[in-house]
Amino acid sequence: MTKNLDNDGFRSIADDYDLFYIDLWGVIHNGIRLHKEAIITLKKILEIKKEFVLLTNAPRPNQTVKVFLEKMGMEKNIREHVFTSGEASLNYLKKFHFTEKFFHIGPPRDFDLFNDFKNNQSTDISSSQYLLCTGLFDDHDKNLNYYKELFENHINKKMICTNPDLIVDRGDIRELCAGSVAMVFEKMGGEVIYFGKPYPEVYNQSIDNINKKILSIGDNLNTDIKGANLLNYDSLLISNGVHKNEIIDKGIEKTSKQYEAIVNYMQSDLKW
Repeated sequence: MTKNLDNDGFRSIADDYDLFYIDLWGVIHNGIRLHKEAIITLKKILEIKKEFVLLTNAPRPNQTVKVFLEKMGMEKNIREHVFTSGEASLNYLKKFHFTEKFFHIGPPRDFDLFNDFKNNQSTDISSSQYLLCTGLFDDHDKNLNYYKELFENHINKKMICTNPDLIVDRGDIRELCAGSVAMVFEKMGGEVIYFGKPYPEVYNQSIDNINKKILSIGDNLNTDIKGANLLNYDSLLISNGVHKNEIIDKGIEKTSKQYEAIVNYMQSDLKW
C-alpha cells in the first residue's frame, strides 16, 4: 500500500534515510522553471545534514547541466549535487570505445557529450562502428518510423543510449526521448546498452552508497521507481509528473501495478 505524504510532508520521513536520489527533471524543474517548494525541500535536506544526488537522464556531461541550472536560478550548493546519465555514458565510452567511429542520433545541442572525441563522429551510418543515441533528430522529432528505416541494415551494430526515458514534459509540451528511439532499435533485434535510470551504473557512479538507507524520488514509474525497485531502495513517486492523468483516472495502486512498480510513498509535488 502506497502512503500519501501530502498531509504530513516530506519532513515526516526525512530522518529515516541517509541518502536521497532525486530526479532532477520532473521533480525539481519542468525544463523551463524551478519548482519553488522542491528547492525549499533540498535546502532542508542540507540543513539536517543528509546526502542527496540530483539524478537526471540528461545525455550531457554534469558541467553542462550545472550551467543550465545556474541560468535557471539554482544556487551552487544545490546544483553541485547533479549527476547525469551523460556523465555515466562518457566514463564508459572513454574506457571502451574512445577510438572507434560512431554515428550520432540526436540533436546538435547534445554535441558537447562527445567533445573529447568529436573527430570520431561519422556522418555515414554505414561507416560507423557503433551508434550513439542521445535523442531524436530535430527534423524527425516525432517520426519513429524514420528511425526504423534508418536502422534497417544496421542492427548488427551496438547502440549506446544515453537517456532511457521514453518521454519527458517540457512545461506543458510532451516530448519523445532517446529511449523511444532505442526501443525501436531493440525491437528490430539490435543490442542496446543503456546509461541512466533505472540502470544501476548511474546510481553507483554518482556517490558512495554502500551501507546507506536510501530513498529514490521521481515522477517516472519506468525509470525512477523501477530503478529503486531493482536496487532495493524505497521509493517516492511525485504524482503531478508524467503519470498525472493515469493516477487521476485509475488511482496509484492500479497505475503502479500496470507498470509492475512498487511505490512506497506518493506526494503530489516534493514539499517539505
